[in-house]
Amino acid sequence: MRDAVIVDAVRTAVGKRNGSLSKLHSASLSAHVLNALVERTGLDPALVDDVIWGCAGAVGMQAGCVGRAAVLAAGWPESVPAVTVDRQCGSSQQAVHQAAAGVISGQYAVAVAGGVEIMSTVPLGSTRGDGRFGEPFGPDVWARYGGVRFHQGMGAQLIADQYGITRTEMDQHGLDSHARAARAVDEGRFKGQIAPITVTDEDGTTRVFDTDEGIRRGSTLETLGGLKPAFREDGSITAGNASQVSDGTGALLVTTSEFARSQGWTPMARIHTAVVTGTDPVTMLKGPIPATAKALAKSGLSVDDIGAFEINEAFASVSLAWLRETGADYARMNPLGGAMAIGHPIGGSGARLMTTLVHHMRDNGIRYGLQSMCEGGGMANATVLELL
Repeated sequence: MRDAVIVDAVRTAVGKRNGSLSKLHSASLSAHVLNALVERTGLDPALVDDVIWGCAGAVGMQAGCVGRAAVLAAGWPESVPAVTVDRQCGSSQQAVHQAAAGVISGQYAVAVAGGVEIMSTVPLGSTRGDGRFGEPFGPDVWARYGGVRFHQGMGAQLIADQYGITRTEMDQHGLDSHARAARAVDEGRFKGQIAPITVTDEDGTTRVFDTDEGIRRGSTLETLGGLKPAFREDGSITAGNASQVSDGTGALLVTTSEFARSQGWTPMARIHTAVVTGTDPVTMLKGPIPATAKALAKSGLSVDDIGAFEINEAFASVSLAWLRETGADYARMNPLGGAMAIGHPIGGSGARLMTTLVHHMRDNGIRYGLQSMCEGGGMANATVLELL
């Protein structure tokens, strides 16, 4: 029986808004991790049947199939094709699912999955344009939901209200995320998964960028408590308990166990279970809850069988609501910090989370890990990995 395994996973350090990666082209940044996979595994790029690349903002420099541009920028053979996937925040997690399906079905022997977003240049909402070409969703969708113009910030606030999650709880979650990420950096937990990249500063000097730069140290509940609500005057969602605007990319090499043996590769993990589901688009961000339930039911595992969870911290209310519904151990959720600290480069976040998860599983001998993330329009992917 054919399976799907992850041979290696690599990412850049995540850059903050207008930070170290902001002047790079998305194709060039993507090419960096593609070639990092080559260097780390000895992969012959000519063997790659497809590159499946996530990107949520396919406009400007990210238009025209940025996955294909990445292949060309990497200097890979012109025979290597690519496709760009948009499942909003889950785009590169969906890319991994499609790569797995491709190798299991026999359509691919080898696939590379990943994604990119340089939000400094292509901000969230850029795909909405100036209205000349219409707007996303359209009148029939708005009418179905009572004319509500839903968006993620509003959904995050509605989730906090529904679950009675307090401002203090969310701010503390934000502090914990930064503290965990800072500790991971200090202990060298990310070194094996980050491909350092040379960047040029405004003054023309070059340096190696290899550390996530959104992590803040030394903040307090009092400091976060002074931030203004972002989406509702009496709301509790702030910049301190939400994910950051970020730049970054990541890539995973996916094949079968049989093909991995033929190449002398030792896979890190098996893609055990992969699911996707939808939820209402108004609260929008509750998707990881039913997606996790679906993944566990399909896998035959319980929440207690999972040794590590990566639940994307789009907003603190999202991951805390997921925690309440699942009863998972808080210490196992985002143990190395999440998007509130590391950042959330939309199309690249699924690859970033999975790269972090699979390395954490290997480093700590964790048999099963689960990843899920909310997605625009009310969707969510969930993936169970099994350590090999």
